[in-house]
Parts: sequence; C-alpha cells; structure tokens
Amino acid sequence: MIKTIGFLGCGNMGGAIARAVCKAAAPQNVYLANRTAAKAEALAAELGCNTTTNAEVAGRSDLIFLAVKPQMMEALLAPLRFTLNERPSRFILCSMAAGLSIARIQEMAGEDYPVIRIMPNTPASVGAGMIQYCSANVTAEEEQEFLKLMAPAGRLDAVPEALIDAASSVSGCGPAWVYQFIEALADGGVACGLPRAKAQEYAAQMVLGSAKLVLESGKHPGELKDAVCSPGGSTIQGVRVLEEHGFRGAVTDAVIAAYNKTKEMGKG
Repeated sequence: MIKTIGFLGCGNMGGAIARAVCKAAAPQNVYLANRTAAKAEALAAELGCNTTTNAEVAGRSDLIFLAVKPQMMEALLAPLRFTLNERPSRFILCSMAAGLSIARIQEMAGEDYPVIRIMPNTPASVGAGMIQYCSANVTAEEEQEFLKLMAPAGRLDAVPEALIDAASSVSGCGPAWVYQFIEALADGGVACGLPRAKAQEYAAQMVLGSAKLVLESGKHPGELKDAVCSPGGSTIQGVRVLEEHGFRGAVTDAVIAAYNKTKEMGKG
C-alpha cells in the first residue's frame, strides 16, 4: 500500500513528476527533499505538500523517487543505506536516472530492494509525458498503484530493461530536438513576415496536432506525410529541401548519439 511518497531531488524532472503525483495523491502525503532547500520549499508551497530531509524521506516514505542526476546517485544513496536497511516496513525506490540499471541502483542502496525504473520526459509537467518503466521485486498490486499515481503525468509503457535506454533516447531526449524544430519553424515564419509570437504559436500547435494524428490514426508517418504533399505543390518542395540537407539522417544520428552517451553514463 503506497500512502506516503517522498522525493529526493526537486529539479526539472523531479518537480514535473511531483506535480503529476500531487494530482493523484493527497498532497499532505507527499514529502520533498532537495540539496537546495529553497527549491523544495517553493515547490511545496505551490503543491501544498511538505518539505523534509533526505533521511526522513528514506525512513518514512512508501515510495521514494530518486530524482537526481546519474552522477549524483551514489553520493545521494550512500548516507541513506543504514536508514533504508533499518526500516521495518516495505518500500519502493523509483529511479529516473538515465543509464543506471536497476541492479546498479540496488547496489548503491545496499540491498535488493523493490525498484521501479522510469524514463520520463519534461512534457510530463503538463500531463503529456511519455514514460517508459521497468521494475524488479515489485508486486502486481504495487505496480497498479504506481501507475494510478503516475497517470496524471501522461502515457506510461512497460518495457524490458534492455530497451529502456533506447526508449529514453527517443522520448526522453526527443523534446529538446522538437523544441529546436519548433524554433526553426518559427524562424522561417518570421523570415516570411509573420510576427514572432504568431509564428511560434502556429508551429507549436502544428506539432501538437501532427503528433496527435499519428497516435490516433495509427497510420504510418510516411503515409500522413504523403497526404500533405500535393503534386507540384509547396509542401513537396520543402520535403525535397529537407532531404537534400540530410534531415532524416541527422535526426536518426541524434538518437544514436544520445543512446551511446546514455550507455556510457551507465558504466560509471
């Protein structure tokens, strides 16, 4: 039974997940701890939840989100090993650190504790996240409780741990490249005479709608692309220019580069 929820770290990703969880759980049962206390206090004031220390989160929470960067995880968990080991009641650790396997998290924490590993993305902060997850030593009932808590963050999908780094290289890193694309589209609109605010709004809504059409129609993106390209029209000329500049290859290479870096971080 997951009643109390704690966050060790309240950065961009930890904050996004905390905002989602506070929509599904009673905020008074959510506890935030952060290296910079002011950040936790500001988020707690916004959400109506509590601030506390790392040791208190580790000692009392049924579900503990480990919301720090991969390179900070060992330093976070080392001082908490004794506290975790002394707990009489069951708890779950939830890691969102890229590259760190469940086995590595358990090693750092000192025992084969129940662990859920998630790969969220920043759109989770507006309820439109894509979050892959895998777990070890977690019961089916606990998994269902966890999914209910996370539902306000967006779409969740269970994947084998062997695929989670690849998944995060698409949906975890992908928003940065989509923002680059939206910015570039807006720049093009401005170059053609649109006011900046209008160009950005049109580009962002177009990306949102296009993504929704892919998900809801189930059609291949190539088929949807062809439907926009009239013979002898404007769109196919733009497609031709993007192909000349290696658009597809560049995006594919970006995913592979992110994947290789994630793998490298997991070896540390």
